[in-house]
Amino acid sequence: MDEVALIEQAQKGDVQAYNSLVLHYQQVVYNVAYRIMGDPQSAEDAAQEAFISAYQALNKFRGGDFKAWLLRITTNGCYDELRRRKRRPQSSLERITDDNQESFAFLRDPAIGPEKRQQQMELIEAIEECLQSLPDDQRITAVLCDVEGYDYNAIADITDVSLGTVKSRVSRARSKLRDCLQGFKELLPANYRLQGE
Repeated sequence: MDEVALIEQAQKGDVQAYNSLVLHYQQVVYNVAYRIMGDPQSAEDAAQEAFISAYQALNKFRGGDFKAWLLRITTNGCYDELRRRKRRPQSSLERITDDNQESFAFLRDPAIGPEKRQQQMELIEAIEECLQSLPDDQRITAVLCDVEGYDYNAIADITDVSLGTVKSRVSRARSKLRDCLQGFKELLPANYRLQGE
């Protein structure tokens, strides 16, 4: 994929070129939105809004890392939606585990039995619960760093904060996640439990 050419064509109004960019980045945008928002429907909505916003702002893109630019739009949109929800909270009774099994495909092994699979699913639920308990800014930073694998500089660019703020948020998020997951220590592999457990 020639990203630069597609961007140039899309900036000139070529919808097919923009659709190619959407298809290329839709999974990463959805994954980031899902980790921030915490449920599949909200993530789909956030991803769709991000692509619409990116299309509308495409002429403002002046080169550089398109993926980082797109993820900045995604995270900003998620921040806005989370703030709106805090002003008008809603409750949901649905659990999301079955809809999100693909995000944790790395934990699946066809050779494991049903009991081990169930333990893995319980661990996934525990990780999701702990991740959702983080403050929004820490959750977004943790998702970008530890789930999506971005380095601190890229995260600073995506979230539009200083490098020191990113490092601080990652550190705090990891600490809170570690403490939260200790409440599920029976699900954790032995080498992830705190000493003396």
